[in-house]
Amino acid sequence: AQCPGRRRPAPARRAPDSRASIARMDTALLRTFVDVVHLGSFAEVARRHNVDPSQVSRAVATLEEQVGARLFQRSTRRLEPTEAALRFLERVEPMVQELDAAIAEAGDSTSELRGTLRITASAAFGVRGLGPMLAPFREQHPKIVLDLVLSDQVLDLLVERIDIAVRLGPKLDTGLLGTRLMATRYRVLASPAWIAKHGRPAQPAALSGIGVLAFPLAGFRERWRFRDASGTVEEVRVQPNLLASNGLSLLQAAVDGLGPTLLTDWLSRDERAAGTLVDLFPDHHATATDFDTGVWLLYASRQYLPLKVRAFIDFAKAWFAARQG
Repeated sequence: AQCPGRRRPAPARRAPDSRASIARMDTALLRTFVDVVHLGSFAEVARRHNVDPSQVSRAVATLEEQVGARLFQRSTRRLEPTEAALRFLERVEPMVQELDAAIAEAGDSTSELRGTLRITASAAFGVRGLGPMLAPFREQHPKIVLDLVLSDQVLDLLVERIDIAVRLGPKLDTGLLGTRLMATRYRVLASPAWIAKHGRPAQPAALSGIGVLAFPLAGFRERWRFRDASGTVEEVRVQPNLLASNGLSLLQAAVDGLGPTLLTDWLSRDERAAGTLVDLFPDHHATATDFDTGVWLLYASRQYLPLKVRAFIDFAKAWFAARQG
């Protein structure tokens, strides 16, 4: 029998089912949480979404209250996710991505593709590679807004919310999905004025005594490799007298007669056609890294690929296939 005046002990609280709890949460809070984990800053998340940082802070505080655990350790420099936050992220992020994919798929069912397509590429490829195809692509898809992030830095697709990344080089093992847009060929180029003044090198080996223009990258600034028609590979040490991290700068310097440079065919196509740059060794394939290089279109690994991304990939592949050479 219950003794008078004694309170019956409260029943033990059952741990809420995680999926049911998440389903009751505001999806905007979950998206904010995912962004804060990846960006590490209330201010940066606020800047991306054009809201006040206090709004982001309140959203995280609300979510912490609903979850019943601290999700971030605050410091003056950066927010660090707690172990609870990382476990929560592992469960929540796929759900948020799946919800976004479902929303995008519903939108894709309309007759016209729409929305923002965020693409990152190097400055040189953005100008010379993507630039000419933007107008014809938007003629086909006028409701798609193109957001080009041109940077010579390798950006994180998830953190920067990038739909497609254009990367240059050999076969890339990045953990991303993708397709090769086109093969590339490097050429050693010089202006007619430079050739008239210094003479045309008869063989690649002659470059070892000539000041060249190069990228400040391993290989490009130290040695160039050449393969002739028989498959024989020759390595030539080079001594740059000008280094530039941007291909457009090297291209212009070569046109201005500062010396020979090693550039891709897609970057130098117009200058070769106009005769302002000459391929010094047309019978050789040249490279600073690997002879089998290309331009790759990469996108984050996910089960659903939005139709606007597929449309851009298909258009770009057809566009560049018609312009190889």
